[in-house]
Amino acid sequence: MEPRALRRTIALAVTAVILLAGALWAAQHWRHRARQPIGASDARAPGGVRIKVQVLNATKTRGLARRATLHLRDRGFDVVDVGNDPNVRDSVLVLDRSGHPDWAKLVARALGGAQVLERPDTSRYLDVTVLLGGSWRPPAEPFYP
Repeated sequence: MEPRALRRTIALAVTAVILLAGALWAAQHWRHRARQPIGASDARAPGGVRIKVQVLNATKTRGLARRATLHLRDRGFDVVDVGNDPNVRDSVLVLDRSGHPDWAKLVARALGGAQVLERPDTSRYLDVTVLLGGSWRPPAEPFYP
């Protein structure tokens, strides 16, 4: 093989390796970003703290509480109860049940912002209750092929 053809073959092989490495890096980068939807709040439960959350769907949209549960669990919150609320709401309401308003505010931030009210209830073994309203839009689900 001629030296010129050999150099061209080596240059093409090096270019292919670089492109392949770049494609693999991009795939890893986008896979990591898919776990955290664009526009989602960075609010997370503090490490070593168990914040027990109840999520209630106060809309006619089926599956909304499940989507919120997955969203909150991805951020480290311990969703211990999921259900429906008979009263339909337009906006999200976060209730502080255990006297930890900072925890309720964290949950509200994780959901993209919501009104937070103090409603202590020692008969429930919960820290926070979330009433999902019709205005809450779940973040896009990540695509895992």
